[in-house]
Amino acid sequence: MASTYPIDINSLFITTIERNASDLHLIPGAPPYIRIDGKLERLDMPVITPEGLKTLIYSILTDQQKETLERELELDFAYSLSGVSRFRGNILYQRGSLGAAFRVVPYNIPNIESLGLPKEVKNLCSLSQGLILVTGPTGSGKSTTLAAMIDYINSNRYLNILTLEDPIEFLHKHDKSIICQREVGSDTHSFSIALRHALRHDPDVILIGEMRDLDSISIALTAAETGHLVLSTLHTQNAPLSVSRIIDVFNDDKRSYIRQQLSNSLQGIVSQQLIPRVDGKGRVVAVEFMLNTPAVRNLIREGKEHQLYSIIQTGNALGMQTMDQALYKLYREGKISMESALNYCIDKKEMGRMLPIFNC
Repeated sequence: MASTYPIDINSLFITTIERNASDLHLIPGAPPYIRIDGKLERLDMPVITPEGLKTLIYSILTDQQKETLERELELDFAYSLSGVSRFRGNILYQRGSLGAAFRVVPYNIPNIESLGLPKEVKNLCSLSQGLILVTGPTGSGKSTTLAAMIDYINSNRYLNILTLEDPIEFLHKHDKSIICQREVGSDTHSFSIALRHALRHDPDVILIGEMRDLDSISIALTAAETGHLVLSTLHTQNAPLSVSRIIDVFNDDKRSYIRQQLSNSLQGIVSQQLIPRVDGKGRVVAVEFMLNTPAVRNLIREGKEHQLYSIIQTGNALGMQTMDQALYKLYREGKISMESALNYCIDKKEMGRMLPIFNC
């Protein structure tokens, strides 16, 4: 297929990496856009036509991926550009033509320290069973945090690790552990089917890219309760909302049992946001961290997850902190501005009590 756009897609990927961007956006009627430190920037390139965009996209798809896109009208996939980076792609139809977004996935997996995660996250990686959740909005680095945790386990423990992803993002190499990475669409038909068969593969650790429906949540809870360490993500803002999200998926008649199951299997929740640095040089992670203490378990069983925030606020001795406490700490360290602390906080009144300008 002859190109109708003067720049090939690999060159666009290289530009994205050279500009230290996190995402590349391609849409008809506009030039390419990239996202740098959370903000979209337009590249000084020609406007893309619908035909030109189809040419760009189809140049990197396999025949099977093209068939899936044309049948389902959307596609999630991963693409590797040798010596440059991997990219997680999402393609969809909009107004009768294609649009695409690509997330940069580095070949090198960052470690827990370099990401700025609490040191207690390593303790979670040393557990033998239970459920660990990493939550946050889209683009908050959840996949990167999970990859760092799996890499830590891989480097320090002799285990069998099974991942279920859509698509596979970070590529792991066998170290002390062995790792089997399965991609929905190419290695299995769905998360729920793969999860049902996962337990027969003798896994010690199961990573689920996202707990997205009742089946995957139910099987994940059962696996976590029966001797497996399960790691997964949710698109939720904080720990109390994460607990509510899991329980609300189920019908009323099952929620009492799910509360019991979750209270027993949950080990910890890491909720995160990426906040612009005050010096304008990139972003820094703000992390809420909750451990499943006896008090937390009781609140989950009793349906009082709205009270979990108070437990997290007073759990500093165990390494726990709320999102607002994390933001205030970053402000005190001079890493983020007061404006950012207020913009990204959960409770503006609570943040206002902590910030000095409100205490004059």
